[in-house]
Amino acid sequence: QIDPKDYTFSGLKDETVGRLPGKVAGQQFVIQDCENCSIYIFDHSATITIDDCVNCQIFLGPIKGSVFFRDCKDCKCIVACQQFRTRDCRKLEVFLCCATQPIIESSTGMKFGCFQYYYPELALQFKDAGLSIFNNTWSNIHDFTPGENNWGLLPETAVVQDYVPLPSSEELKAVRISTDATKSIIPITRGRRQKSSDESCLAVFFAGDYTTANARKLIDEMTGKGFQLVQTKEVVMKAEDAHRVFQQCASEFIPLLEKGPVVALEFNGDGAVEGCQSTINEVFSGTKVFVSESKASASQDVDNFYNFADMQMGM
Repeated sequence: QIDPKDYTFSGLKDETVGRLPGKVAGQQFVIQDCENCSIYIFDHSATITIDDCVNCQIFLGPIKGSVFFRDCKDCKCIVACQQFRTRDCRKLEVFLCCATQPIIESSTGMKFGCFQYYYPELALQFKDAGLSIFNNTWSNIHDFTPGENNWGLLPETAVVQDYVPLPSSEELKAVRISTDATKSIIPITRGRRQKSSDESCLAVFFAGDYTTANARKLIDEMTGKGFQLVQTKEVVMKAEDAHRVFQQCASEFIPLLEKGPVVALEFNGDGAVEGCQSTINEVFSGTKVFVSESKASASQDVDNFYNFADMQMGM
């Protein structure tokens, strides 16, 4: 029998509390009426509601459904979820991974950055929660509140640990955490930030045993060369989608679509197309990858792909 008390933090003040990997195991969780607390859920859950919390630091591992913040203020959070909503909140700073468009309502002083975090169990928790590490619309905020600017982006230089420090309690120290951006389980994207160049490049990997590893490797190679990762997406494509996105070279990729979803990456920077093509030739010579052919066609490739993907994801 499940005891709701095991899945609730309520009425706490000045405490550090949490759940270790394996302790929530896909249940729903409730956090309410906490003040000046550090709260860490190092596991996947079904849904989480956070009500009436003030001045808390919160880490929430992958959430299969929605996370809903209501009547909270002055909180700093790291969150991975399918859906993100806030209502009647003030001054939340959130490092977010969200598969759908995040929604804020009657909330002010909201600031968002890209989720970055690592501990050994996290990758499997994303899988258990049915979340792809490549589907992250963290900066594409939908603000239901009439009126002026209620949200913005955290500075690019923001360091996760300055917002949500590593846990201090003995029990939670057992989790082997790294907040080093290069180790982050989620690729760190620029999202809606200003691009540094008018040249972007689209690279698409097809489903197979090494798709995730290959995509991560290309990200490491390209960011190592100074290019910026703008956005990533994992989505199922059909033959008609391939014609729209890959145009005249669609026929060579269509047979690969049956194996499962594709992973697409958009890189930005002067020389991105050439940089991406040469990296793929050097590093992935045996792997079929779609890469933009020229600077001229690349921005159209990016638009074609993301327009299709957004429709697919019901954005």
